[in-house]
Amino acid sequence: MARPNKRTTLREVAEATGLSTAAVSYALRGKHVSKETEERVRRAAAELGYEADPIARALASGRTSTVGVLAGDLQDLWQQQLMAAIGRELLAGDRYALILDAGGDPERELALAKQLRDQRVDGLLVSPVDPSAEGWSKIADAVPVVSIGDALSRARTAGEVLFDNRAGIDAVLDYLRGLGHRRVTVLTPTGPSTPDRPADVYVREAADRLGIEAEVLPCPQELDAATAMARRVLANSPDGRRPAGAFAPPTAVFCFSDSIAYGVYAAAAEASLTVGRDLSVVGFDDHPVSRVLTPPLTTVDWGLAEIAKEAARLAVAAIEGRRVRRKRILCAPRLSERGSAAEPGRG
Repeated sequence: MARPNKRTTLREVAEATGLSTAAVSYALRGKHVSKETEERVRRAAAELGYEADPIARALASGRTSTVGVLAGDLQDLWQQQLMAAIGRELLAGDRYALILDAGGDPERELALAKQLRDQRVDGLLVSPVDPSAEGWSKIADAVPVVSIGDALSRARTAGEVLFDNRAGIDAVLDYLRGLGHRRVTVLTPTGPSTPDRPADVYVREAADRLGIEAEVLPCPQELDAATAMARRVLANSPDGRRPAGAFAPPTAVFCFSDSIAYGVYAAAAEASLTVGRDLSVVGFDDHPVSRVLTPPLTTVDWGLAEIAKEAARLAVAAIEGRRVRRKRILCAPRLSERGSAAEPGRG
């Protein structure tokens, strides 16, 4: 039986260059040596076929170069885009994203977070399904955690990249009211097991202030399920029991993710309703697909690229033990007005 190829060691690179193993290690990491020495060591390593042993490196440094990235629900297209952007930011710093999907389930979310902790990831970035869960406290004590979107109210995190949901909701509802809408249905991915999330509370506060009748309903982010829920909303029977026609249906639907809004578009087409004329629809995260719909979706841009950059920066700083000036980043919303919202076309 043929023996497996023997891995070239750091000592062999050191012997080939006449340097100590410590100097070779520094050179391969681009630290504490001249540019000439770094190039000489890298050339010798390439000729010898040297590759760093990740297990040995992890044992020596106490780090795995792996960062856990826990998505709240990857059925949401915007979260897919965000996770990919975070992965690119981490990779640019020679760290690797281990991306897991909580699927909108708060119990699964905590179980996956504990699993990532036990696998000794260097840090954890999370877009939480249940930001108020008690379990986050122990996880954040064991590994640096950066939250995205909502703060983890019971945990001491290493950083937070938060959405100014109050400003975003105010902007959307002010805009709809200015167009003349008074009956608005708000579709949120918040589930029955995670009630009273901040954004949902802000809707009720803003609606009361503006004199809008706003009904907040949970809605899945997967397209077929979102379409089914939107069908019931447009028939004014969201729970499947309310008699159709008993009350006037909404003139506008405000969706807490663009993925949900796509389901509203599909349901409106089935009902022969024209979005932007018969029904106004507004999203909340400006996914690229939203720009190519007919009509293009009015939505809120949170600056995804900057969110990914700041979240990765805070995580890496915490892993390396560096102090940062700001651990809490508040992302401001920008309403992108397009063709999906207009004055009410039906009463």
